[in-house]
Amino acid sequence: MSTKDWLEKDYYKVLGVSKDAKPEEIKKAFRKLARENHPDAKPGDKKAEARFKEVSEANSVLSDPKKRKEYDEQRSLFGSGFRFPGAGGQRPGGFGAPGGPSMEDLFRNATSGNQDISDLFGNLFGGTTTRRTTRNPRRGTDIEGEVTIDFTQAVEGTTVAMQTVSDAPCTSCRGTGAKAGTVPRVCTTCQGSGMKESQTSGGFAIAEPCPDCRGRGLVVDDACPDCNGSGRARSTNTMQVRVPAGVTDGQRIRIKGKGGAGENGGAPGDLYVLVHVRPHPVFGRKGDNLTLDAPVTFEEAALGAQIEVPTLSGSRVRLRLPAGTPNGRTFRVRGKGVRKGNGEQGDLLVTVNVQVPGSLSANAEAALKAYADAVGPTNPRSGLFR
Repeated sequence: MSTKDWLEKDYYKVLGVSKDAKPEEIKKAFRKLARENHPDAKPGDKKAEARFKEVSEANSVLSDPKKRKEYDEQRSLFGSGFRFPGAGGQRPGGFGAPGGPSMEDLFRNATSGNQDISDLFGNLFGGTTTRRTTRNPRRGTDIEGEVTIDFTQAVEGTTVAMQTVSDAPCTSCRGTGAKAGTVPRVCTTCQGSGMKESQTSGGFAIAEPCPDCRGRGLVVDDACPDCNGSGRARSTNTMQVRVPAGVTDGQRIRIKGKGGAGENGGAPGDLYVLVHVRPHPVFGRKGDNLTLDAPVTFEEAALGAQIEVPTLSGSRVRLRLPAGTPNGRTFRVRGKGVRKGNGEQGDLLVTVNVQVPGSLSANAEAALKAYADAVGPTNPRSGLFR
């Protein structure tokens, strides 16, 4: 069976199974189609006979793990639905034409070391290929930093000064890596491309960074003493970083283009800032809402009252407690929380904390006993024993 057949025929589609089908699924699909199209079941039916041969051919490849792996690799390399010249309209003497090169000839030449695999495509379409001799752009490295801000700054947003350390082109050699008065030479191994092709066991080529120039495309014979030939040096930079409103403790902020400088015209990397938020002595946070515990007296909770509570901005708001307010009840003050991304603001959640006096005067104790006598005997724990 030729390589051309493998690349032009979708055996998975022939059997009606997915590309990740298990061997049991392939076997089951083949048996079903073979029974339906077997010449004994449909004698004289040329279409059924052709269909039977087609599913048999597909099964012979997909049921063999080694053949299936090779089939998948070749179709992955060339792409499904690939069609070779020769199906019609090819040039005289071209691929597929009488006297022209066959698919096997091209692969044999490419895998025997006489021809680079990249040239295979040029031969197929009558073109030529050239090697890149220019150095590829390299994106700069990403760098990380940390800042610590106050609770209020996290809620409202702030700008902080931050010092970063990253790689930058060496100022002594201007990024070449070569000692002053000398220049690096083009790597002869990769011809300046920074990449080297190696052949796999299947006869295909894989590109990887050149081991001699480490992907730079240039070789330094006399290294710069300041950067030891790397062309890079440590650079310290102080910048103003804008921390957006609503940031949370432990959040990581990405600032695009503020990382290490790129090489050969490559884009700079990004800066990632890890934010630490100092806790507030009064306020807490729950998503976009601020939280506050408000102490109240027993009489305020029992009789009802109007109390004042602070907001993060420093202003005060009045809160009405209805009579009989239980301990732990939460009240919502709208619009006094964290500003959201859409411009709206969260709320302030005020939780009532009823305070029990640690000691009572004689008059207060007598008044409290009088209250108990007036209320009568009660047991708030009776429900626990039902």
